[in-house]
Amino acid sequence: MNLHLTGHHVDITPAIRDYVVAKLERVNRHFDHVIDVNVIMTVEKLDQKIEANVHLSGKDIHVQANDGDMYAAIDCLIDKLDRQVLKHKERFAPRHAPGIKRIPRAGIRSKLHAR
Repeated sequence: MNLHLTGHHVDITPAIRDYVVAKLERVNRHFDHVIDVNVIMTVEKLDQKIEANVHLSGKDIHVQANDGDMYAAIDCLIDKLDRQVLKHKERFAPRHAPGIKRIPRAGIRSKLHAR
């Protein structure tokens, strides 16, 4: 998984970077086909905005969250992203129950005739 962090009007500190990486492990734990993640953090007056573009095999997911605190915005973003990734994963899950395995009839007949 490639991670690109970008800050607009905000410095990306090592603490914020580590926090985002730790939170993205939850998404990676649920779906391991994540190719690329672009995270953009923006500060506009008192509003902290964070956006993520996630490139999965077969789909791109865009999520954004706003909050007064950057860490709360990251938590909200990861919750939204996790829900969308799980929904994407469920679309490819097998929908049909596995078939019943058949028992060869020859073995049953020989047991019935032995009585």
